[in-house]
Amino acid sequence: MFRHQIMDSDLARGLITELHDCQIEISLIDTSDFPVVSELDLKSNRCVMTYKYLQFAERIRNLTVYEDDVWIVTFPKCGTTWTQEMVWLIDHNLDYEAAGEVDLIHRSVFLEASAVIKNHPEDTVEVVENHERPRHIKSHLPLAMLPKQLWSVRPKIVYCARNPNDVAVSYMHHYRHLHGYTGTNEMFLEGLLADQVLWCPQVQHTLDFWNIRHLDNLLFNHFEEMKKDMMSVLKRTSKFFGKTYTDSQLTKLAEHLSFDTMKKNPTANHTTLLKTLEEIRNKKIEFQFMRKGQVGSHKEELTPEYTQRLREHVHEQLAGTGFRYIE
Repeated sequence: MFRHQIMDSDLARGLITELHDCQIEISLIDTSDFPVVSELDLKSNRCVMTYKYLQFAERIRNLTVYEDDVWIVTFPKCGTTWTQEMVWLIDHNLDYEAAGEVDLIHRSVFLEASAVIKNHPEDTVEVVENHERPRHIKSHLPLAMLPKQLWSVRPKIVYCARNPNDVAVSYMHHYRHLHGYTGTNEMFLEGLLADQVLWCPQVQHTLDFWNIRHLDNLLFNHFEEMKKDMMSVLKRTSKFFGKTYTDSQLTKLAEHLSFDTMKKNPTANHTTLLKTLEEIRNKKIEFQFMRKGQVGSHKEELTPEYTQRLREHVHEQLAGTGFRYIE
């Protein structure tokens, strides 16, 4: 079903962190049981993962999926946490009290966390398997690596895309402070251009979901839309879940989801996750999971030369697709 190749270039070795050691490029080699393949030309059936992921790949591929599942899928640093909190509240009738009592990592489980984080204290695939239904499940995996039953059972899937320029900066800080990356910023950014960072390739990740945006069980959002016109996103997402809320209810939700409020919310700002990572790495992490949450912040940290190279890299992969990232 899968094949893999150890990534042993100088660049790949330089991207090793405290949370993961050897990287592999894993690919799906048998798509005969992949129902959605008849509806699109997969842009990518490969993904950069940890060697440890091989222990979980088939379990994830063959995971039992239920019609009442809700899946939140993104490339890393594309508004994942924001989307998780928004979707959970909309789907649970704006139950702020319940959301305040249970941490987001338990309300919306990160499927492959234990497959990519060394010494993770839980088997997160097993947590998903045994989770009370209806389940909310988060993943950064590309379409080809997700459970095959997603495309026959067809639960609700919410995908969020973000401009790769801002992803580059946010992911770089995330990799350094949370994953324990100790290399240079230049090496990390080169890794992104070479698609040698975990969960890459990024553009193909987005294109595969864009290509199936017509499916009635898939909602495709943009991070930048959430920043510029959250009310429209809330209305569209509510409609997707068959929910009807008043403007005043949605205004309150928008306030709850504002960056400043989320950053201070201990059950939604990944305080619990940070504590887990501190225990795994045995050191204090002086970093907030929710860092800036801005559009265009890459201009402060990326050189014009790198921005141009990244723009050309993205443009080449988007050629002829009709898809464009929002800036």
